[in-house]
Amino acid sequence: MRSRCKGAMSSLASSFSSFLRSRESLQRLATFSNALHSGGTWKRTQPRQPGTRSTPYGLAAVGGITCHRCPQNAEALISTSASVMGQDVTGWLWSIYDETKKKTEDLIPVILSNAVNPDTIFANNEMSLQDIEIYGFDYDYTLAFYSSRLHTLIFSIARDILVQEHRYPEGLKEYDYIPEFVIRGLHYDVQKALLMKIDAFHYIQLGTVYRGLHPVPDKEVIAMYEGSHVPLEIMSDFYGKSSHGHTMKQFMDIFSLPEMTLLSCVNDYFMKHNIDYEPVHLYKDVKEAIGDVHVKGILYRAVEADIEKYICYGEQTHAVLRKLSENGKKMFLITNSPFDFVDRGMNYIVGKDWRDLFDVVIVQADKPGFFNDRRKPFRRVTNKGVLLWDRIHKLEKGKIYKQGNLYEFLRLTGWRGSKVLYFGDHIYSDLADLTLKHGWRTGAIIPELRKEIKIMNTEEYVHTMTWLQGLTGLVERMQVHRDPASQAVVQEWIKERESIRSQTKDIFNSQFGSLFRTYHNPTYFSRRLSRFADIYMASLSCLLNYDLHHTFFPRRNPLQHESPFWPELGGAGTVDVPVHSRRS
Repeated sequence: MRSRCKGAMSSLASSFSSFLRSRESLQRLATFSNALHSGGTWKRTQPRQPGTRSTPYGLAAVGGITCHRCPQNAEALISTSASVMGQDVTGWLWSIYDETKKKTEDLIPVILSNAVNPDTIFANNEMSLQDIEIYGFDYDYTLAFYSSRLHTLIFSIARDILVQEHRYPEGLKEYDYIPEFVIRGLHYDVQKALLMKIDAFHYIQLGTVYRGLHPVPDKEVIAMYEGSHVPLEIMSDFYGKSSHGHTMKQFMDIFSLPEMTLLSCVNDYFMKHNIDYEPVHLYKDVKEAIGDVHVKGILYRAVEADIEKYICYGEQTHAVLRKLSENGKKMFLITNSPFDFVDRGMNYIVGKDWRDLFDVVIVQADKPGFFNDRRKPFRRVTNKGVLLWDRIHKLEKGKIYKQGNLYEFLRLTGWRGSKVLYFGDHIYSDLADLTLKHGWRTGAIIPELRKEIKIMNTEEYVHTMTWLQGLTGLVERMQVHRDPASQAVVQEWIKERESIRSQTKDIFNSQFGSLFRTYHNPTYFSRRLSRFADIYMASLSCLLNYDLHHTFFPRRNPLQHESPFWPELGGAGTVDVPVHSRRS
């Protein structure tokens, strides 16, 4: 089956290309062109084939066409020939359309049988686990996974803070958290109060721009931005923040989903009630309210009080840590969360002896500042949360440290370079500096990946995307026919393509589509993921499917100028996930 399924999508491209470049098709085009320039007319010599959309004029002789010389006035010849040829080309184009659609439908069972495994680890950069001696982890959404109830909690608390402490209207309490409204990686224009998805080339995906809870018409978006491109100078800074004149804020954190939803709800309330407001103040107030949920410990106390309600995935995380420990790997934890919160969660996930698994534990690290600021020293924290004042000369197993900085961490541990692999969910705060400045290997935890892969494995998605690829190929190749009749057909195809693209967006999320794509382009989020993460996966549990000698290879996708017909070795996710090594 594997050999039969190799490169299904490459086969799709090859099928279209070979069909459109077939000898018969070229002969038809040549005959059309010669007849037009020599003053010929067309005559049907073959009956219309079932399933085609040809006009009364058809294809005969070579490709279904015969050409006859006619001794008429030159202008009349050209006019008549162009008109009749247009009708024949129209029929020919629709016959190619039907044939291409049939070829795509024939490929669907093959693609479906080659589904992507959601438990796969995907590689952006070649990396061998055999080279990794030290494993590091973030805590939130890396070791600890939370239920959707946590986002509802954050939204509700922050909403009430706006009303009670910032004197926002009481009517805001009518809004509840909307779980499926936003996705991670969106940009927010602080001055215009617009939420949107932007691709890797800084282009706005039209149809994904929202003011409040309602979409903004494409024409209005194009007028506001003088097109759909967002200039670099107004984009967010390196960590996705809006500062130093930047008007765009990018939400990269999973914890930011409630913040985006709250911004949208407050904007919606103000617009619905015709309340004049300053968008910049609104953004800052919502940001402060969300921050208070964390900084003031409200969130931590709520989770600790009902931990089973909010934390999940415990057994799998424990199994991964045990596996690494039993194979002699060193492990460390660097998190922004406070010790009491982490301790309560790890007791639930791993057990009371969780600290025995880690060689170093650092809490309230203040990432990403931890990776850049050399001034903050480490400080010991007792089991009761008391801060000690003694100088730190070494980082000891079983003890808890607060703050500090990466440079001091490297000096005290000697854990440098590509023998270290660090996992986190935040592309900027967890991974960017480590890979760019320090040469650590990095692993991104993307919980949304599992859901998106399951969608991509559905027959609806495969059928839609396969035909979208086929239709795009048709438009690309047939646009060269500039006569009005041909252009009318191509325009119909373009309209159908736009409709299908909208459908593919809605399959993932009705408002913003996939986390990873804006139609055909990668999203801004995807581009950063591919740059800052050597590997990525849905959860740490994916590590359980691989032995610790496994090498991850990125798929060699052809560049635009390279041949798309190389033999495809199969992507990591399209084969069975490897089992543990059977070596004795």
